[in-house]
Amino acid sequence: MPERIQLSRRKGWRKPENTVVVARPSKWGNPFKITHEHCDEAEVGGMCWVVRRADRRPAFAHESTVREARAVAVEEFRTYLRAGLLSFTVEGVRAELAGKNLACWCPLDQPCHADVLLEIANESGT
Repeated sequence: MPERIQLSRRKGWRKPENTVVVARPSKWGNPFKITHEHCDEAEVGGMCWVVRRADRRPAFAHESTVREARAVAVEEFRTYLRAGLLSFTVEGVRAELAGKNLACWCPLDQPCHADVLLEIANESGT
């Protein structure tokens, strides 16, 4: 079964065989970025996690934790992909990524757009 791989710069680390990198700036990268910024409405210390498109359009989500922000970015990615609003299609994902491991920089215990790509690439009966 294909799985998500976390990319690493650790000495000696090698990308496993049958693995496609889906991190930015690859073709498959998530256009939704998260940044840690000053937010007036933040409850603690005036900082929050902000979700915005990579093209720096105005922010549309302000979250208190990085996990929450990642989850928003992943759901936006899913919505845009399913709606045909990205530079690639669901059909393209299935054609090019089915059966492949997918690698991104996101920690394995955090939400990641690679999980959406894995799900779509390996859907059966659709």
